[in-house]
Amino acid sequence: MEFIKKLIPKGEHIPTRQFAGKIGLIALILTVGTSLIHAWMNSFGLLMAIKMNAIHLGTVMAIVFLYYPATAKSPKDRPSVLDWIFAALALTGAFYILTQYDRILAAHLNVGIADLAMATVTMLLLIEASRRAVGLPLTILSIIFVLYTKFGPYFPGLFAHQGFSWERIIIRMGLTDEGIYGVSLMVSSTYVFMFILFGAFLAATKTSDFFNDFSLALAGKYRGGPAKVAVVASALMGSISGSAQANVATTGAITIPLMKRVGYAPHFAGAVEAAASTGGILMPPIMGAAAFIMSTFLGVPYAKIMLAGATPAILYYLAIMFMVDLRAKKRGLKGLSASEIPPLKETLLKRGHMMIPLGLIIYFLLAGYTPLFSAFLGLVSVIVLSFLRKETRMSLRDFINALDLGARSAAPVGIACGVVGFIVGSVGMTGVGQIVALNIIMFSGGKLWAALILCMFAALVLGMGLPATACYIITATIAAPALQQMGVTPIAAHFFAFYYGTMSAVVPPVALTSYTAAGLAGAKPMRVAIHGFGLALSGLLLPYLFVYNNALLLVDTTLKAYLFTVSMALVGVFSLSVGIIGMLKTNMPVWERVLFAVIGIGMVSPLGVYKLAGLVLFTGMVVQHYWRNKKILENPQPDTL
Repeated sequence: MEFIKKLIPKGEHIPTRQFAGKIGLIALILTVGTSLIHAWMNSFGLLMAIKMNAIHLGTVMAIVFLYYPATAKSPKDRPSVLDWIFAALALTGAFYILTQYDRILAAHLNVGIADLAMATVTMLLLIEASRRAVGLPLTILSIIFVLYTKFGPYFPGLFAHQGFSWERIIIRMGLTDEGIYGVSLMVSSTYVFMFILFGAFLAATKTSDFFNDFSLALAGKYRGGPAKVAVVASALMGSISGSAQANVATTGAITIPLMKRVGYAPHFAGAVEAAASTGGILMPPIMGAAAFIMSTFLGVPYAKIMLAGATPAILYYLAIMFMVDLRAKKRGLKGLSASEIPPLKETLLKRGHMMIPLGLIIYFLLAGYTPLFSAFLGLVSVIVLSFLRKETRMSLRDFINALDLGARSAAPVGIACGVVGFIVGSVGMTGVGQIVALNIIMFSGGKLWAALILCMFAALVLGMGLPATACYIITATIAAPALQQMGVTPIAAHFFAFYYGTMSAVVPPVALTSYTAAGLAGAKPMRVAIHGFGLALSGLLLPYLFVYNNALLLVDTTLKAYLFTVSMALVGVFSLSVGIIGMLKTNMPVWERVLFAVIGIGMVSPLGVYKLAGLVLFTGMVVQHYWRNKKILENPQPDTL
């Protein structure tokens, strides 16, 4: 277990280290300045993309070197001299690209020693920053891909290639937009940073408190209410945070103790929060960095990605809601008392207006405006609307804290997007992506279901050591082309990679979200992980549903086909939920649970006749379950114990 914990990436954690005195002031100037610079670049700046990316990478690396000191043993430890040197070099590298790239471009990348040296230093600093902020798995993987690019002739069979000189690798990786300054970093420096900053300003207005109170007011009184509150609050909070771990920390601190108080076991309370928080990344309008990168990869408007992701995300949360309700029924759990539930009207009056910025973002995205423009208007509206009520009004300190939090939250994401550039660059130089795609097709025997299973396991294994964004980029770069060659629509292939990159956060043994929730629940991490995996099992089924039924993604469908597909999907996730929990009217024997689970999984079939057969079987199982329990109640067996 200790070895696994060491491999767990730190990425998506917000660095919370605080410094006092002059060091604290310098660190604050760096983070606040980073947020202001990004707001200017993305709103009014006219910089070349690679220069923006260089500024982004240099500033987030500097933040990481200060907030993740190399020799720190406790949160109170300050950066060492070496950390300050690294931070200064990171900023110097950004300044070098800003001032020298026009010359490098004019020379058609005929670079000199100084150019190569600065690019090399930046690449090495990025690897070190990744080790500190993201974790060893992604760092080691990126190094392996760089070595593969260099030493291609020494690799076996199909994976062998001619190899490249170090000079060419450094130029491609460190001085073009096809390496560390590529698409993933561009998305991080623009869309992702602005939406993270938007979330930081919402946090400064205590909007997370509104989400919790609103969820309590809606669902707190019902059977197993706190668990349903966790599901609703995590969906709302996750839709803007884009981070499963941040979601657990903000909503779980309130919902997990409430769940334990009404009778949920600590491990199940942690599992509910872990599964619900992980799904937040799948919930529009803000679906994390990977969704913006998907929009760029596919060359489609983000609004299309957002609309495509809505139905599967809702189905995922409905599945969890079904399971927590059935679990509450199975355990005889009640809801919260009226005195413990905030009045809905009062909650809406105090902070309800802070939902308007989220609504504005959705409106502008659907109206065809760019994500950057939508994020900027959302950010401005948060600041303006916060002054309408005393409970949300921002002071100057709140404003500065929001800028600080935004930069610190964006830093690990930026590092992950930067270091993935090594992998993307290597795939582009060596053509290994085509080789992997051909092997997937070959090993699957040309059968789509087999190829999907291979891609699923590849994404889950990668995701056990990588942040969701990095996992998506790698899977989309290598596996998605294979699925597309087998007839899967591009958006379905990319959503397949996106879902499994996200779901890896709750798949044991490296279930980072579950481990975070276990700390809040006071339960054994592995037990939380196993139950969280069970609750999130529908999330492992949904990608097969939308690959075989594109109507779920609103691709090439009619209203009639969409409604039929969604209805069958609802039957499937409900049947699977019944089988997992083992409860409908009463507790179920094992054979009933297995049959309900099999029916749920079987609803994946793309053929309508099989779906109708599954619906008939489901109806028959429900009827026999109620009939059998009625007979038991009418003819109780004598107690022989």
